[in-house]
Amino acid sequence: MEKVSQVKVLDSYRLEVVFNDGVKGIVSLSDRLFGPVFEPLKDPAFFSQAKVDEFGVITWPNGADLAPDALYERLKH
Repeated sequence: MEKVSQVKVLDSYRLEVVFNDGVKGIVSLSDRLFGPVFEPLKDPAFFSQAKVDEFGVITWPNGADLAPDALYERLKH
């Protein structure tokens, strides 16, 4: 499984993501921020706290995270 090596927060709930094998791209989460764990991410200040954890997963302080395998497939195609 590929791991995220870098994440940069962009405007409009977008992330610039770089994987450890060099695959990179921009993903928009504007239409995916629903449900109890993702609701706080609608606050731009909270969304901007995205980071990559020690397992190569994009996470936020409230425990929200993004599955790297799904992001990888999305960016690869």
